[in-house]
Amino acid sequence: MIQNIATTRPHILLTQPLPEPVEKILLRDYEVHRLYLAHDANSMLSDIAPLIQGVVTGGAKGFSRELMAQLPALKIVAISGIGTDAVDLAYAARRGIYVTTTPDILTDDVADMAMGLIIATLRRMSEAEHIVRTGQWPGSTLPLARKVSGATLGIIGLGRVGQAIARRAVAFSMPVRYTSLTPCEHVDYTFVEDVHELARQVDVLVLAASADSGQVIVSDTVIEALGPDGYFINVARGKLVDEAALLDALIHRRIAGAGLDVFAREPHVPEAFFTLPNVTLQPHRASATTQTRIEMGMRVLENLAACFNGQQPPHRV
Repeated sequence: MIQNIATTRPHILLTQPLPEPVEKILLRDYEVHRLYLAHDANSMLSDIAPLIQGVVTGGAKGFSRELMAQLPALKIVAISGIGTDAVDLAYAARRGIYVTTTPDILTDDVADMAMGLIIATLRRMSEAEHIVRTGQWPGSTLPLARKVSGATLGIIGLGRVGQAIARRAVAFSMPVRYTSLTPCEHVDYTFVEDVHELARQVDVLVLAASADSGQVIVSDTVIEALGPDGYFINVARGKLVDEAALLDALIHRRIAGAGLDVFAREPHVPEAFFTLPNVTLQPHRASATTQTRIEMGMRVLENLAACFNGQQPPHRV
């Protein structure tokens, strides 16, 4: 029963694993309940709901309004990540619940992933690896790849991640063009106001925009504007893309290829993607390095500590 597990330490609901060094500190300072290990999540929540004062979750997983409504003592939703689209911020604000993120940490990892997807997709590295692993080399003939250096890069969303991608692209002698809500000062990249025009002008189109609005940015018409020689890369959110239109364009070669780290209904990935040799797929792992995940976790702990010490968390949204 609840009264048997109540302690003076704040009770934290953990929706996904954290790196071991972070979990050690979390277990030292808090009563931790692992929702992701529960055989019956609803039953677990009904037992501990009045106790939970903090939730630790990821940006993609978030924490729904319905779940927040079950936790009357909730004070903070600490996101290990930068995305807040999976949390009802307006509802949290009405309840006085802090929502915090871990900004400025995963930028380099996400930008590295974007460049990795660009190189792997244009150079057909997944196809080539399959040929080697299955013993088809030298018998199998792989079509020539697309040169990366010198290709024109278009970036949708020139925030922290977008600018980090641009800096990497410049090292590959890639002309950079971008679209954003407004032109960015102090950058030398070419601003293109309309996303369709941007798609028409570039060889590679990278989606790095915030998903806070949740609306589709890369529509069927944007995909068509990219054209049969264009490549699409997504390190933002799958729901910002008309996934059915993207898949159809890839199947019928109306675009040359795609590199995808995110999908519209994760972890579900349309099976048709699996058969396409012109697509590079990743399981939403852009920030999945030991160094970055530990640093993100430490910032989560910093936000939790501030909240439960009666202070405003430093990275609240």
